[in-house]
Parts: sequence; structure tokens; C-alpha cells
Amino acid sequence: MKRAMAVGSMVLISAIGFFLIIPITMRGFHIISMTGLFVPYWYLIFSLAFLCEYMDSTLGMGYGTTLAPILLILGFEPLQVVPCILLSELVTGVMAGFIHHEFGNVNFSRESNHAKVALSLATCSILGSLVAVAIAFRLPSWALKTYISLLVLSMGGVILMTLNKDYPFSWKKIFILGSVAAFNKGISGGGYGPVVTGGQLLSGIKGNHAVGITSLAEGLTCMVGLAAYVIAGGVINWALAGPLALGGICSIPMSAWSVSKIQTRKMKIYIGVATLILGAFILVKLCTH
Repeated sequence: MKRAMAVGSMVLISAIGFFLIIPITMRGFHIISMTGLFVPYWYLIFSLAFLCEYMDSTLGMGYGTTLAPILLILGFEPLQVVPCILLSELVTGVMAGFIHHEFGNVNFSRESNHAKVALSLATCSILGSLVAVAIAFRLPSWALKTYISLLVLSMGGVILMTLNKDYPFSWKKIFILGSVAAFNKGISGGGYGPVVTGGQLLSGIKGNHAVGITSLAEGLTCMVGLAAYVIAGGVINWALAGPLALGGICSIPMSAWSVSKIQTRKMKIYIGVATLILGAFILVKLCTH
């Protein structure tokens, strides 16, 4: 019953948003041409967000890292993309955490360790973000991106090489993990999910639990980044943020169901492979620019 109510709530919210936001976001926008095929702007962004959020809420990584470059290729400016992704990840992250809880993938009750881990990771984001801002202005962009790609690649390799090894839970690892991941987010806008999800596996947390915890923690972390952007005088492009958020919301129930059906060992393999691929993607993108 709880699962049905959770899924029904997501569908209802998405449907209401669909009818309220489309008239606003479509106003003043032309259709986008891709490889000769004309696709309405709203539906294209909605579909991209749906696919990227499904991957992110199923494997705990990939939304910002995959979606941001695509939006830039489509012609959006970085100052349009970053805050809109932060806003959509704030909404989808919190909702994904709730849905994962309802599907039994993670337990966010007051007594649960999972809620404490998510809040600890989110709290570390403040420290990591402050350090990132201080360092980002002193190092060249290529050095920062190389660091993130090599970190993510090495973490994916360690996960796959230690599939049969169980690690004891460690709060020390969790705090280090949260700070490093938030640092990555602060200096590049990406590299959070692969580090947090992969790092939790190496900190003694099971794969399905790690995905649910990452969803909630990243949503709370994006709240900090979005608040800083707004305080600095930034403006959110609602025409882009609307379809991004709604597309992500619609994918969450399917993601939670997928996670509930995947065995722990397979989940660990999927997360390891996804981490390697995203690390390689960042490195290739760096080398081709």
C-alpha cells in the first residue's frame, strides 16, 4: 500500500506540474533541431532528464555528469545549466530518497543508521564546498578535472577488484567521503555521485542502501549550492528547470523498483562499472578540449 501511494504521489505531482509548467516554458521558445529531426524543446529536455535521472537513481551517479555536457552542446550557457541542474537534483534527490525508503531499498527512520549517514554526508558538503571555492581560483581547470577523473576511475577499479571483500562500517570514511565528494561538486559541478556511492561500498554499506543514501544526501548538498547561487544574485531559468525537474521525478518510481530487484553483488558490479565509465568519460572530455 505504501509503495502504491508513493508511486501515485509521484505521478500526481508530475501530472500537475506537466499541465502547469508547459504553457510557461514553451512560451517564447522555438523547436530545437537535432540531426534533421525537429523535437519540441520541452519534450526533448524532459526526455533527457528522465533518462539521466533513471541512471542516477538506479546506480547513484551520472545525472549532472552526463546531462550538463549534453545541455551545453544543445546551446545552453553554463550559468543557465548549473543552477537548473542543482535545483532539479535538489527536488529529485529528496523525492528519490523517499521513494527508495518506501520500496525498502533504504531505511530513513529516526533510529536508522542510513538517515545519519545521509545527514553526515550532506553536512560535510559545507566544508567541502568552502575548500573547493578557495582552491578552485588557484588551480587551472584541467588540473581539477584530471584529479576528479583519476579519483573516480581508481574508485571504480577498487570496487571491482574487491567484489568478494566485505568492509566494516566506518564513520571516519563517511566524513572523508562526504568532504571529498562535496569538494568535487564545488569545483566542477560533477563527481559527487560516483565518489559517494562507490565510497560507501568501501565503507561497509550495501549497494542498494548506498544508492538511496546518495540520492538524499546529494539532494541536500544541492540545496547548499543552490542557496549560494541565489544569494550571489543568480537567476534560475525556469523554462529549463521545469522540464528537468519533472522529467527526473517521473523516472524515480521505476528506478526504485529496479534497485529493489537487483541482487547486492550485481548492484556492486553495476556501480563499479558505471564509476569506471564516468571516470573515463570525464578524462576523455578533458583530453578532447
